[in-house]
Amino acid sequence: MSLSRALANEIEGEGTPLDAMEASGGVTSPNRRSRLARTIGTRLAGAWPALIAMAVLVGLWQLIVVMLKVDPTVLPSPARVASQGWINRSALWQNTLPTIKETLIGIVAALVVSSVLSAAIDLSKPTRRVVYPLLVASQSIPVLVIAPLFVIWFGFGLLPKILVVILVTFFPTTVALLEGFNSTEPEASNLIRSMGAGRFKEFWMLRVPTALPFFFAGLRVAVSFAVLAAIFGEWVGASMGLGVYMELEKNALRTDLVFAAVVVTAALSMALYGLTFLIQNATMPWYRHSRQGKRIK
Repeated sequence: MSLSRALANEIEGEGTPLDAMEASGGVTSPNRRSRLARTIGTRLAGAWPALIAMAVLVGLWQLIVVMLKVDPTVLPSPARVASQGWINRSALWQNTLPTIKETLIGIVAALVVSSVLSAAIDLSKPTRRVVYPLLVASQSIPVLVIAPLFVIWFGFGLLPKILVVILVTFFPTTVALLEGFNSTEPEASNLIRSMGAGRFKEFWMLRVPTALPFFFAGLRVAVSFAVLAAIFGEWVGASMGLGVYMELEKNALRTDLVFAAVVVTAALSMALYGLTFLIQNATMPWYRHSRQGKRIK
C-alpha cells in the first residue's frame, strides 16, 4: 500500500486495513464491481424525486400550452419539442458533435492549466504572490468581450471555442485544488517529513490525495458551465455546433427546435456532471468508503 493512501486513510480515519489495501491496489476484491454497481443503482434511485418533479413541470407546461392555445413560435409544447427534435435528430446530432468535442478538449486543457498553476502556487511562495492576483483578475474579464477577440486573433476554427471553455472552467478547479492543498493536516506533514520525505514527495504523496475531494467538487462546478461556454464560443463565430444551430433556428422562428437544442445542452451538462462522480469513485474508492461509514454512524 502506498504511503499516500496510508496517510490519507489515517487522516480520514476510515475503512479497515483490507479496504485500504483494496483501494490502493494491494488487494483485488471480487465484489468491487458489484459495490460500484450498487453505488450507481443507489444514485439512480435517489434521482427519482427529481425526475418526478420534472415530469410534473413538463406536464404543467403541456397543459398550459394546450389550454391557452399558445402560438408554437412563442412557446411550443413539450410534445412538439420532442417530436420535432426527433424528426430533426440528424441535424441536431451533427451540431452536437462539434460542441462535445470543444467541451471535452476545453475541460482537459483547463485541468492541465489548473493543475500546473495550483501546484506552482502551492510549492512556491513567490509564485503565489505573483500568480494568484493575476488568477483572480482573469475572472474579471467579461467573456462577452474576450470571446470575439479570440475569433479575431485565432480565426473561426476550434481553438477560440476551446479557449473560451478554458477561461470559464479553469478557475473553479484551481481554487478547489489550492483549498485542498491548504487543508492538509500539519501533523501529517510533520510525520511524512520525519520519515525523510522532501517538499516534492510530501506534495505528491500527501497534499495531492488530500486535495482530491476538493478537486472533484471544483470539477463539478466547472463542467456545469463547460457546455454553455462552448455554445457561447460558437455564437461568436463558428460554422457548426449547438450554438450555431440555436441561432439559425431562432432566426427561422423554429422555437421548438431551439428548445430541442436546449434539451440536448442540458443533457450533455448533466451527463458530464454525473461522469465526475463515476471518475471520483474509480480514483478515490477510499473516500467513498469513508463517506459511507460516516453516514452509517
